Amino acid sequence: MMVQHLLHEAQERVWITTPYFVPDDQVLSALKLAALRGIDVRVLIPERTDNTLIYLAEFAFLESLLHTGVRIFRYGPRVLHAKRLLVDRSMGLVGTVNLDNRSFRLNFEITVIAADREFAGGLEEVFEEDFREARVVTESELSARPVALQAASRAANLLAPML
Repeated sequence: MMVQHLLHEAQERVWITTPYFVPDDQVLSALKLAALRGIDVRVLIPERTDNTLIYLAEFAFLESLLHTGVRIFRYGPRVLHAKRLLVDRSMGLVGTVNLDNRSFRLNFEITVIAADREFAGGLEEVFEEDFREARVVTESELSARPVALQAASRAANLLAPML
């Protein structure tokens, strides 16, 4: 609920890093609404993950997010396992929570929420460096995926509530 609240209250930006991106309907809607309000919404996910089902399932969310103005970045230089959220210039979250149902509802997770400009500024620097080293995902890239990968993504998405 806190993540949803922060997404709805954002005034300027929402930057997210997560290795497992399988958002529930509420978070997905909040991300889209933020982008439609003109908020700079960016999601940084790994180029490759250690969980094939999650990698396939996340494709189902990317296209609809891109349509609303959310920018998706794929990070590949090193392993990406950070979980961070930066809201505007004053709120930062760092912890163990992924943007998936397991983290939100099943696993025992811990996250530090800091309403502090200095903390947020430090996060901003880390995000900017990561964005420079990442590549932007495009709609044309997603539509050019092989039919077999598109079908596998749709099938994996059926399992999203359990991932």
